[in-house]
Amino acid sequence: MPSRTDTVRFAFQPVVNLTTGGVAALEILARPESGDILAQARRDPELDGRLAALAILAAARKETLLPLHVNVFAGTLADLGRLSALRNAVREAGRLPWEVTVDIGPPYTHVPQQALLEAVAVVREEGFRICADGIGDGDVPLRLLTDLAPELMKLDVSLLSRPAAVRAMRTLCEQLGALLSVEGVETELQCAAAVSAGAQLAQGELFAPPARLPSADVYVPALSPGAVTTPRSGPSVQQFVRPAALLPTTASAGQVRALLTGSPDVSGVVLVNPSGIPVRSVHRSRFLLSMSGRYGHALYADRPAARLGDPPRTVGVDATAWEVLDVVADGDRDRTSDDVAVVDRYGRCVGVVRLADLVRALSESRVEEAARLNPLTRLPGSDAITGEVDRRIADGRMFALSWLDVDHFKQVNDGAGFAAGDELIRSVGRVLQVSASETTRVGHIGGDDFLVLADPDILGPLAASVLDAPWAAGGRAVTMSLATVVCAPGSVSDHRQAAACLAPLKQAAKALNGASWVLGRAGLPGHEIRRGTRAAPMEPYGQTLTG
Repeated sequence: MPSRTDTVRFAFQPVVNLTTGGVAALEILARPESGDILAQARRDPELDGRLAALAILAAARKETLLPLHVNVFAGTLADLGRLSALRNAVREAGRLPWEVTVDIGPPYTHVPQQALLEAVAVVREEGFRICADGIGDGDVPLRLLTDLAPELMKLDVSLLSRPAAVRAMRTLCEQLGALLSVEGVETELQCAAAVSAGAQLAQGELFAPPARLPSADVYVPALSPGAVTTPRSGPSVQQFVRPAALLPTTASAGQVRALLTGSPDVSGVVLVNPSGIPVRSVHRSRFLLSMSGRYGHALYADRPAARLGDPPRTVGVDATAWEVLDVVADGDRDRTSDDVAVVDRYGRCVGVVRLADLVRALSESRVEEAARLNPLTRLPGSDAITGEVDRRIADGRMFALSWLDVDHFKQVNDGAGFAAGDELIRSVGRVLQVSASETTRVGHIGGDDFLVLADPDILGPLAASVLDAPWAAGGRAVTMSLATVVCAPGSVSDHRQAAACLAPLKQAAKALNGASWVLGRAGLPGHEIRRGTRAAPMEPYGQTLTG
């Protein structure tokens, strides 16, 4: 009697790293020739588990070295015993569990959540990586998503039309240490939106359609190096991870040579122990040079490849790109081109990073950052501040957005000259930078206008640093006006609404005499005068207005 899986074939779709432009993994997709076996698998955990096992074996027959993504319904994973076929297939294929990511898909309704979490813990302990699939087009509860703590989250491309939701998911990924991927990308506009949203990975027809043969030949549009905002501490090493070519420490030099000559894109091989921990690192050029000598093949072919390797350089998955550069800089100069192995919390190799990728990305980000700086003060413009405002809104953090300018600046330029005016602006920028805390962002948006994003509890010292200073230009005394809007979580939806709340406060500050500071709260009427007095009638210092 024919099996229900006899008419199922499998296709492979690349998962693309948007930073390096390379293929990070292959997702294996079931393609039944007739009927709707996936609908049956949704209701039958045993059938679903068998499909996952067949997907792994199909990849093994294609001899791909790339990491694999295999789809499993949440209900199947909760019924842990149904995954024995998958485990057996991974062993039969000669793959390591941490080379396989289990993409958990909806529906989650009626799936026992505790059983699912316990199953995920078991599968993760065995080494498999976990991906939450179909976010935005499924029914995964947010609390369950947080408890799963997946290594990867895949968003449906339809979410890109809802930037606030994508930003929230990016924030959740950062807190969980997960990567963000977008699936179903079909246009260059969607690709640009995915990069702008902070996604590190993507897949879809734009890059490469599903195909019967695994392929690393993908199309990746040229992207602006500044499209993704980089944290102050530096980009995560996870953005640059490439698949690792792994062999056991017992591998012979002949086996390594066969792998390298058959895979010209592989820059090196990591030799790992039975637990997947890197033991030796084999550099492509040095190894092949040794093997190509007059007696190289005779001397080494049947001997352990480890003899021609070096101690591995490793970094954790939570490292930054700058920390990788430190590892390279502290080592032997002859090994600066060696791959750096990236290891998980168990010390298992989950990929490698190439120095060329890091240098290119970091240099491009520096050039892009420099291009966005105001040439007078070397401070970033409004885009950097408004982008950070949106991130803090998505994080649910309280913040204070302030606008500062010089009173009657045109008269300063007309009376003291533009050179004196420029020097005054540079001086104000320097004072703001010196007074800023680690979490404060200062921007120069042009002319005499500055934006300051800060935590509310440091507003007093920050305001005093600029309002109490004896400013002058060309011998003329100068005063400053400061307006601040404090935004509690939920009070504004994005930076545009925060700016709209700030606008009337700017007018109120400019209407006061002397150095002035007006503070309001988003969503609440009125404002507080903290510095300055009204011209007529004169108001007592520090009076609170309600208009």
